[in-house]
Amino acid sequence: MKQHQYAIIGASGKTGVRVNQRLHQAGYIARALSRNTDIPFDWTQPSSTWNQALEGVDALYITFQPDLAIPGADTCIEQLVDVAKHEGIKHLILLSGRGEEGAEKAEKIVQSSGLSWNIVRASWFMQNFSESFMLDGVLSGQLVLPKTEVPEPFIDVDDIADVVFELMTTTAFRNQLIEVTGPTSISFQECVDEINKTINTSIQYIPVDIDSYLKGASEQGMPEGMLWLLKELFTEVLDGRNVHTTNGVERVLKRKPSSFKDYVVNTAKSGVWN
Repeated sequence: MKQHQYAIIGASGKTGVRVNQRLHQAGYIARALSRNTDIPFDWTQPSSTWNQALEGVDALYITFQPDLAIPGADTCIEQLVDVAKHEGIKHLILLSGRGEEGAEKAEKIVQSSGLSWNIVRASWFMQNFSESFMLDGVLSGQLVLPKTEVPEPFIDVDDIADVVFELMTTTAFRNQLIEVTGPTSISFQECVDEINKTINTSIQYIPVDIDSYLKGASEQGMPEGMLWLLKELFTEVLDGRNVHTTNGVERVLKRKPSSFKDYVVNTAKSGVWN
């Protein structure tokens, strides 16, 4: 076992579970943290869970639920930084989102913490089609989403996890913001077309106006916080500001990021779309 102690807040999330796996496979001591872990971490219970969860940790990977864009997220990050400093944590890595005002507030708090830091600012996850709110639509054959014509450089969360692992376990990129995207920007229709072509199905992409989408999602029981977030993402963030790609993955990993086609082929093998 390697002696540094790492911790992952959100260790059951898309990137957190993968970072945790990579650390353990490489022989590092890694503490998975969520509300349901042996040592719990609950964003809503700072006084009773945060100190114990972060005790003895050297480097901390932070994913905030549901998203740093929501109001008040920056206050939580500010409180977390104070606890991290009290517990002697030396390095913070924050997963952030591109083009989100709230996320940028949180980024600045980490950057000015006085601790060693990295920001990993990511585009939309490819895995939203297989591990998140879009999976039900893919399985039903009708993917209904708020209408947008703006393409997005979707990123594979395995690439994010590889980047975070490198930033946690090496020092070459300390105190840098790494913006990560996939290799090309593609539309939601093109994403569905790629899935259809690969698994030989006929999923329909159905764009609707945002109010109709949110009304339907609410009637199906989607939480208020998620409804707010989706409205923010589809009406504000997906306005063209994030169409450009970046070389963040290549800078850190010395390889190109996975394409959406790569992701679809690998995901099809898992059987999740069967």
